[in-house]
Amino acid sequence: MKKLRSGRMVCLILAFWAATAMIPLAQTFETILSFNGIDGRSPGRGPLVQANNGHLYGTTTFGGVRDSGTVFEITPGGRLTTLYSFCSKRNCSDGIYPYSGLIQATDGDLYGTTSLGGAQGFGTVYKISLTGKLTTIYSFCSQPSCADGGGPMAGLLQAPTGKFYGTTNFGGATCSNNDNCGTVFELTPAGKLTTLHSFCSQTNCSDGLIPFTDGLVQAADGSIYGATMYGGVAANCLDGFGCGTIFKVFPTGELTTIYNFCALPGCADGAGSSGLVQGTNGNFYATTESGGQNGYGTFFEITPSGKLTTLYSFCPEGNCSASGFSVGAALAQARDGNFFYGSAQNGGANGYGAVFKITPAGELTVLHSFDVTRGGIYGGGGLVQATDMTLYGTTMEGGIYPKCPGGCGTVFGVSVSARSSK
Repeated sequence: MKKLRSGRMVCLILAFWAATAMIPLAQTFETILSFNGIDGRSPGRGPLVQANNGHLYGTTTFGGVRDSGTVFEITPGGRLTTLYSFCSKRNCSDGIYPYSGLIQATDGDLYGTTSLGGAQGFGTVYKISLTGKLTTIYSFCSQPSCADGGGPMAGLLQAPTGKFYGTTNFGGATCSNNDNCGTVFELTPAGKLTTLHSFCSQTNCSDGLIPFTDGLVQAADGSIYGATMYGGVAANCLDGFGCGTIFKVFPTGELTTIYNFCALPGCADGAGSSGLVQGTNGNFYATTESGGQNGYGTFFEITPSGKLTTLYSFCPEGNCSASGFSVGAALAQARDGNFFYGSAQNGGANGYGAVFKITPAGELTVLHSFDVTRGGIYGGGGLVQATDMTLYGTTMEGGIYPKCPGGCGTVFGVSVSARSSK
């Protein structure tokens, strides 16, 4: 059974980072907040969520009172409130380093994960009220040999049943404590966890290895779909750990691999998919971080039965300023279904990433290229289209706060009603 080398999740987090106001109509892009370290540093990769009070909520992986991450609230006008600083409890039993974003559950509270910390030190699921009261629901590696998984770096999905679904990046029934295999789990609001699938449970990890950090999506047919970064059985994959898969899993725990990346020569179909979004036509859309015609990733469509069509290859003819690349987060679908919006970590006109829109047919337009003179740099996180039709997102670095070396990251807005520009 092939496994990635052992190591603590801090190393995995750092590897991901290395790889990885109402906007006036006259303006396309606006930096509405620069983090200063104390109020947060390096926003999480997941998208912001707009709660039922109209405010936006998110996480920073680092920063806060103990440099262990925060949960924050921000108004469209840019007023920020730090709701919680992690590692506020003894031995960081409340968790540290939230890498993912938040969801608002049917009870009105926000739910998320921390990649480390908790009772065993291997991550948590928590809920937090809109006023900042945090409750730890589950601490991972509570079972022998981390059979329940550890190191969750993706956000949660709440099904109509009220139960939550998520993934972990290591552990599981087929792995020892520090092996990077991962799981899919089901969790009740009361904290009862059921492991639905432990990855690398099939020969040569043909079922996948390390679920992607964008989490899961529940399709119209009730099945839950997701992607893994490694594993799979594609014959053209030169990576000894596999080039990733797309899978669906039923609430009963049965997992089916519907696609193995690098199925085409030269990995023309891409490798290492981001999280999926289901389009209005019932098919799924997503990006890959590598592969494709130019080697910088793809935008693709895949049917629920596993038929994949590559719609766009990033960096056309090697021109990365035309599109950006390293799109690691799930795309946001416009309310009218005519566009998907994404944020690239690299490329663009200035080399610091870009915000783009792309049609379901694969026609891409750059809306903004990040620039050190205009605030944040290195996007790559998810976007959310708020009720004011503005796209909101975050950058991992940059910003205009002078006491934060290199920049602690930003929150930005892009008006999609204005003309696209760089």
